[in-house]
Formats: sequence, structure tokens, C-alpha cells
Amino acid sequence: MTEKRIDLLSLDTHELTGLLTSWNEPVYRVKQIQRWLYHELADDFAAMSNLPQALRARLAQETRLGALTPLVTQKSADGLTQKTLFQMTDGQTVETVLMRYLDTPGSPAEAADAAQVTRRTVCISTQVGCPVGCPFCETGQAGFIRNLTLGEIVAQVLYFARQEKRAGHALPLTNLVIMGMGEPFMKFNVTWRALEAFTDPARLGLGARRITVSTSGYVDGIRQLAEKDLQVNLAVSLHAADDALRDELVPVNRKYPLRELMRACRDYVRATHRRVTFEYALMDGINDSPAHAQAVAQLLHGMLCHVNLIPLNPTSASAYRRTSAARVKQFENSLRAANIPTTLRVEKGIEIAAGCGQLRQQMSRRAAERQAA
Repeated sequence: MTEKRIDLLSLDTHELTGLLTSWNEPVYRVKQIQRWLYHELADDFAAMSNLPQALRARLAQETRLGALTPLVTQKSADGLTQKTLFQMTDGQTVETVLMRYLDTPGSPAEAADAAQVTRRTVCISTQVGCPVGCPFCETGQAGFIRNLTLGEIVAQVLYFARQEKRAGHALPLTNLVIMGMGEPFMKFNVTWRALEAFTDPARLGLGARRITVSTSGYVDGIRQLAEKDLQVNLAVSLHAADDALRDELVPVNRKYPLRELMRACRDYVRATHRRVTFEYALMDGINDSPAHAQAVAQLLHGMLCHVNLIPLNPTSASAYRRTSAARVKQFENSLRAANIPTTLRVEKGIEIAAGCGQLRQQMSRRAAERQAA
């Protein structure tokens, strides 16, 4: 059955104002409702105590507070990483990850809910599946189903913000990364509206510099972002420094080859004066040789950028395997020797299938097995 109620999380200030005006409600109700949604993190209309009972009743009848139902939650052994698989009103599923980081020494298991956790990052999805089709990625192997709505994107963040607030954290979330399932720039307008919701002081009010958007290399989206007056961070999934290999690893390269991609990235830097982060997943015998490192250094020479090296998180259906620790270090040292700022990503949640799309596919396989039994 199609859900006919209006998702309030899909409405910006102008749209919410229009709705309430059509109900003959005073304009100041807009700020009251937004405060309950995004600052008090209310998940029930009954909690909105300064709204008239009649308005609360109408809101409950004609609108809803998001469209996600948690199905499965997995937590890492150290208590710092949590992945949740959500179901939407049409039955489709999407996953989101909360990553807690310790900035002081201590036992992770003891510190997960303590003051030592000073950074809480949510990695959100923008699509069910992904159209890019990277062969080493579980989401890419699953194929593409549909784009998420604005409300479905925002609801992922609010779910974990509520959770962390209930745990007693005064600042529930500190950072957002749009690096989950899907290509954020395939539907740039929806992603941009989500960024507005995240940074709008009347809504979530996060600092733009605490938000990172990751693209597989959609040049059109990079250029559109460069024109916007919002200092969010840009990350690009590189994974190879020549077109032949990148065509295989990141198929969108066939539409936007490296020459166009790098031109767009350099133009982005010139327009925004902000560096670009290049994500590079290291795969054993595929893209991890000294020659590959040299090619990456040449490609990025002279650019305001940063390389984030990622030991591949292998998936069940992929033949690609992670590079050895020794070769990862060699690759890292080669880039640094070429004066390319480089870090090795801290791995989070491998034992709970925290990689993009892994929990969703895991649950889908189990469901198929039960049906076949």
C-alpha cells in the first residue's frame, strides 16, 4: 500500500510554511516544528508540547516523521561502530553506519559510551543499490533500484542523532559522510537539498566543513558543487591512475575519463580554494604496485589534494582481495616521497559487514536461502 502521508523530513522551510499556511496555521509554527524535529529530535508528535492538540492530531493523521524502520543492527566488538539496515515504506532497504572515534587513550570497549568518544560520524546512503557497478563493491554488484527521497536521507541522520542523544551525549553527531550506498551526484538536486537540511541552522545546523560528499567521478556534479556557496568537503573515488584500469574498476570512467575528471577537480580547487580527497582502495595485484603509486603521484602532482588509502574490504562475490600490510605501507611511502599528502584510513567495523552494501546483501542472501529451503 502506498504511503499517502506527507514526510515532514522531505520539506524545507519554504515547503513547510506552505503546508501550514494551507492549514491556516500561523507562520511561527514552522520554527516550533523544526525545533522539535531537528533540535529536540522528537520522533512522536505527542512530544511537541507547545503545539495545540488539534494541530498535533492533524500532523499525526496527515504527515509522518520520516520513512525508515530499523530491521537489523550490528555492533562491532569494541562498541564503536554500528550499522543499521532500514526498511522503507515500499519494502526496499538501505543501510547506514555510525562510527565513534576515540581521541584519548583507553579501552575501546569501556570508552564507547564515555567522554573519550569525541567524534561521532554517520555514513549515509543516497540510493538503493548503485548504478556505477564497481566490481569490488557489494553495492555495485547488487545493481541499482532507485534514488532515495530527501526525507529518507535526512531520516538516517536523525535516527542516530536520537540514539546518541538518548545515550547522554550533548553533541550527538559531529560529522557526516555521504559515502554509503549509491552515487550522490546522480541526483545532484536531492543531495544538495540534503546538504541544505544538514547545514541550515533552523534544521540540523552542522558546520559545512564537517560534511564530506564522495563521488565515483560524476564530473557534472563536481562542477555543480563548485558553483555552490557551501564549504562541504569533496572526495573522489580514484582507485586507478590510468583509464584502462579505471574503466574496469570504476565504470563511470567510460563516461567521464580521467582527463575530464582531473580537469573538473582542478577547476573545483581553483573555484573553492579547498582540497580534494582522493579515495584509493588498494587491491592485491590489481592497483597496488610501485608503478601504480608513481602514476598516482604524477596524476596529482601540484594539486591541492589529499590521498586516503583504503585496504580493500573484500566482498563475498568478488575476486578482488586486499593488499598486504607491507605493500600498503610501501604505496603510502611512495606517495609521501612524491610530496602527495597521504593517510591510511582507520578501518571500522569489518567484522559487522560495515562496508558499503554488505549488510543489505547479507540479509538478501539469507532471505533467498530461507525461501529455497
